[in-house]
Amino acid sequence: MTTTDMPRPVDADAGRAVSTKRPRSAGGGLRRAVPATTLLWILACLYGLPVVWFILSSLKPAGELFSTPLTLFPHDPTLSGYLTAWRSANFSQYFINTAIVCVITTILTVGASCCTGYALAKYDNKWLKVFFICILATTMLPSEVMLAPEFLVVRDLGLYNSFGGVILPAVLTATGCFMFRQFFLTVPDELVEAARIDGARELAIFARIMVPLSRPIMLTLAILSFQWRWNDYIWPLLMLNDPNKFTVQIGIQSIVGAQNINWSVLLGASVISMIPLIAVFLVFQRYVMGADINAGLKD
Repeated sequence: MTTTDMPRPVDADAGRAVSTKRPRSAGGGLRRAVPATTLLWILACLYGLPVVWFILSSLKPAGELFSTPLTLFPHDPTLSGYLTAWRSANFSQYFINTAIVCVITTILTVGASCCTGYALAKYDNKWLKVFFICILATTMLPSEVMLAPEFLVVRDLGLYNSFGGVILPAVLTATGCFMFRQFFLTVPDELVEAARIDGARELAIFARIMVPLSRPIMLTLAILSFQWRWNDYIWPLLMLNDPNKFTVQIGIQSIVGAQNINWSVLLGASVISMIPLIAVFLVFQRYVMGADINAGLKD
């Protein structure tokens, strides 16, 4: 005698319960998204309006900048401010000098911060903790307070009026060390221990595991460091006295006259100095925004 398994009848009540379920309406999510999106657009307009006014003002003739009533758009757009600024200042040399300082400083800053952050995060030593507190303490002091001792040290080292005197004091930054330390703290210690068990040396662990994982932080710090050095004015002004070694910011300041200021030329020069920063951000933005910070990490 054979028996066959008959299909189990579906409970009618359960079927009705399932059939009565409807997908949740997207109206609730849309209602929650509208206020946040509106707030973001308002903030974007508030931050973007001064920049737009600044760029449009650089296209105005000198006599139109302070005419009343003030207008956002120029009545007679002109590029005379840009042309005069480019001709009156050696911008090509300023760009080369600033690019040398920014690129070398950025590479050294990222490398030093990465090494320091890894040591502070993955090595258990009380003196390292004290050292980290000392690093953070430097952020509590205004940069102007440290100008005099830094200048004396660089001068005694024979680096005055050289790119080395501009680069070396800017290599170590508390922000960079803090960023890498906080990132490496999120990397599981088991990953490092597994590499050590497999026979990897400390340098190999750092170079082959930690450095690739920290790529988003490296790119972020590179953009910030490049921006800091490009916009730096006070320290290069103190350190350099040779016009052939001036950076962009000092070159812009040299356009300003002692008695009067040609605002059209000054605005044009300022916009020209912004172009490399915008280009760097546009090139590296997709790497930072599209990078997976948790790549390679599994619990």
